[in-house]
Amino acid sequence: MSLRKRFILAGAAYLLAPLMGLLPAPQTWAQNYPTRPIRMIVPFAPGGNTDIIARAIVPRMVQDLGQQILIDNRGGAGSTIGTNMAAKSSPDGYTLLMVSSAHVINPAARKNMPYDSVKDFAAVTLVADVPNVLAVHPSLPVKNIMGLTALARTRPGELLYATPGRGTSSHLAIEMLASSAKINLTQVPYKGVGPATIDLVAGHVHMMFASMPASIQHVRSGRLRMIAQAGAVRSPAAPEVPTMIEQGMHDFVVSSGFGMFAPAGTPRAIVDRVNAAVRKALNDPDVRSSLSSQGAEPVGNSPDEYDKYNRTEIEKWSKVARQAGVQAE
Repeated sequence: MSLRKRFILAGAAYLLAPLMGLLPAPQTWAQNYPTRPIRMIVPFAPGGNTDIIARAIVPRMVQDLGQQILIDNRGGAGSTIGTNMAAKSSPDGYTLLMVSSAHVINPAARKNMPYDSVKDFAAVTLVADVPNVLAVHPSLPVKNIMGLTALARTRPGELLYATPGRGTSSHLAIEMLASSAKINLTQVPYKGVGPATIDLVAGHVHMMFASMPASIQHVRSGRLRMIAQAGAVRSPAAPEVPTMIEQGMHDFVVSSGFGMFAPAGTPRAIVDRVNAAVRKALNDPDVRSSLSSQGAEPVGNSPDEYDKYNRTEIEKWSKVARQAGVQAE
């Protein structure tokens, strides 16, 4: 570098130094966080499981953070619209994202994703784990997986299963069952859990894998029969119902992880601050009771643990989709 260029650079640094001193250091900025309201994007319509879980923890988070958290429901396109909005937001901690299992299934089920489910996000924590359950209409003469598979073999293709859409965890769970048990079932897709559940309760379809919160009240009222849980262990919300593993389905675990992200590039100090607020909320007895009564088990792990979980689940569901012959659309 020439002597003249060195003098120019030195002069510029001298002139900029006082201005740089006026800017807060990133560490100080993170320590002061938050100084204004936070937006939490829920990429589904109000009233669904993701929305319910978000609203269960937000009031306690507000107490800890000292700022409002405004839930912004942005449903559509299997959660990709709202998720893309979060991915493109400023990484300053003032936009958070609450997700369901759709976040880890979409890479296998959808082409031309507008974002990368790993690279475009900073993991905050896994908020809750919600096991799927296999519920049948009471008119179906089965009480366990063995009875269901035996009946299905005598009526190939005749038993109808509802799903809230192609490529959802509900759809892939049934495909896993059909593949493992070598049975032939027929899918009836719906535009969401709500209409699928309505038709199952009415007896228009025979069965459905759905999350515990979406099914438990219908099971308790006798309008549906739960024949299996798909969690790793039995949920306290239905301790009398055995898991798929207990019924001989090796490694059959299907649950929905509801977690929180920030846009990629969000300072780790801010991520840790939000993580601490979520964990405090999940340790609140009222919050834990509210979630557990619906079959949602509070988790609250570290950002690194949640990042590893996210990557593992994406790999798992991609493998399931390939084995089930589900092509990305």
